[in-house]
Amino acid sequence: MIALLVLMSLLLLWTVVSDRLARWSITAPITFAAAGILLSGQDRPVVPLDMDTHTFQRGIELVLAVMLFTDATEARDYARLKGPVGEGRLLGIALPASLVLATLAGALVFPGRSWWLLAVAALVVMPMDLAPVLTILRDERVPLRVRAALNVEGGFNDGLISPLFVFCVANLVSAEGDTFGDLLLNALKGAVYAVIVGSVFGSLASQAVRRALGSGWAGATSLRMAGLALPFLTYAASVLVEGNGFVAAFVAGLWYAKTVSVIGGGALDLVQDAGHLLALAAWYAFGALAAEAFADGIALQVLAYAFLVLTVARLVPVAASLAGTDFTRSERVAIGWLGPRGVTSIVFAVLAHIQLPRGEADFVVNVTAATVLLSVVLHGVSAEPVARWFARHPRPGERVRPPRSGQ
Repeated sequence: MIALLVLMSLLLLWTVVSDRLARWSITAPITFAAAGILLSGQDRPVVPLDMDTHTFQRGIELVLAVMLFTDATEARDYARLKGPVGEGRLLGIALPASLVLATLAGALVFPGRSWWLLAVAALVVMPMDLAPVLTILRDERVPLRVRAALNVEGGFNDGLISPLFVFCVANLVSAEGDTFGDLLLNALKGAVYAVIVGSVFGSLASQAVRRALGSGWAGATSLRMAGLALPFLTYAASVLVEGNGFVAAFVAGLWYAKTVSVIGGGALDLVQDAGHLLALAAWYAFGALAAEAFADGIALQVLAYAFLVLTVARLVPVAASLAGTDFTRSERVAIGWLGPRGVTSIVFAVLAHIQLPRGEADFVVNVTAATVLLSVVLHGVSAEPVARWFARHPRPGERVRPPRSGQ
């Protein structure tokens, strides 16, 4: 009860001063991470946080499931852009190359570590999350094609990475007698079951919502509850049949995406608010983990690895994959640089902390904490200068709008 009182008080206090804190670049993730460090990251925590329970694991998995669902359903108005925004190259070329480079960077900085462990670390620290620099997506000084590429990539990369993460973790914790082939078969079965469950629930929910709206059985306001229930329902059903709950929620979101436009504005308000609240809880848990991880200081190796995965491992593959497209060199660099890390990495790190042996779990948590903290600083500080640069260097004939108030 004390934990509930403290956390809800913190949420209430932040909401009433959020705009004032935003002027000083103090965002909700920073606030709740700091609270996690101060309240649950001490030897005698005010709010004890037991991350080793089954309930906590399911709760943190639901955070990612809801995020994947909203990422898949989120519709941005990019109608003014004719043709693709490089999403195929970003997801099909840059993302795999980034994972390979991050794994090789781990082998360079941490010689002697297991390749499976380095792969898990790469899968944890590479997914981007635009929440820490969300104003970029609304800043019209930044070219629309850049914002579109970032938004589409951010919406899909964690959905593609999640089954690989589950597979690599399974290889690290596999019981004696489980061969690589067994683990691969189990991962494929989990993914197939998830796709089936996600498709069935997503398509049925879409049809039910459309018919209810068309027949007048329910209004748009009531049908927002469907968007809130669907990711939880799909995740639970997939887990019951031993499918991947993350993939199922993501696939259901893909099916539900067109229905969102039929319902109209605000169709995802409830699930997005729920996702935002769950994400803040993940940031709080991250603060507690970071305090534990860096109780004895941060090793230079860890900082070096974090810097490499935030820069070289992302920037080089992104810029190279977009070569020869309509993007200018500065736009390619901007897309490569603006790859902040956030809730997805935190959720994966918490799951690694729960599932992996102590030494390997500590390694993943340490590199994740360093990467996310460094990302919050670097991307938070650089987002405004990037927008100003584009405002001063528009494409010929392109009109640049001034930033909206509050940006």
